[in-house]
Amino acid sequence: MSLWERHGFARLMDWSMRGPEIGRLRARALATAAGHVLEVGFGTGLNLPYYPAAVRSLTALDPLDALRERVAARIAAARIPVRRVPLAADGRVPFDDAHFDCVVTTWTLCSIPDAGAALREMRRVLRPDGRYLFIEHGASDDAGVARWQQRLEPLHKRIAGGCHLTRRIDALIASAGFTLADCEHWVEPGPRIFTAMVRGSARP
Repeated sequence: MSLWERHGFARLMDWSMRGPEIGRLRARALATAAGHVLEVGFGTGLNLPYYPAAVRSLTALDPLDALRERVAARIAAARIPVRRVPLAADGRVPFDDAHFDCVVTTWTLCSIPDAGAALREMRRVLRPDGRYLFIEHGASDDAGVARWQQRLEPLHKRIAGGCHLTRRIDALIASAGFTLADCEHWVEPGPRIFTAMVRGSARP
């Protein structure tokens, strides 16, 4: 990870992804989380206050170890036990098949280099009756906005930790072998190249 990603970008994202509206989105996305949960793309732990009481433990997986003191304080304040696990260089999730009751990503699939491979790993470690919960941003359904996303994506990836603007999230999830149980699309207020949202759940 570059110095910018570890410090500057991490601080920017930690600041920009807080607030009451983002909190409501997190709470809605995580409302049905339960049991032993794997969160891929844990970041700085901003989801922790929004996990419901049905969650028994959280395993946090992320390649970026940033803002350590801030993250440690959030973990210490969490009502559930949190175990942090580093992501292997080959991207393989270091757990046996069918290990977790629930897998979560929130604004994560945009920045994983090989999102399809990552999703297949998430499906592998999810129990047959488990759930994958997600909230992500991606390609706009507006053709004009989508063209701007395509133009700006190469630069955006360089300055925003590899974040893609043009990924079709629900198609990626389905192509990895998941069955979408529900999927909601909408546009949040703000710059439209960033605000095409998708939230839902899927079965392995």
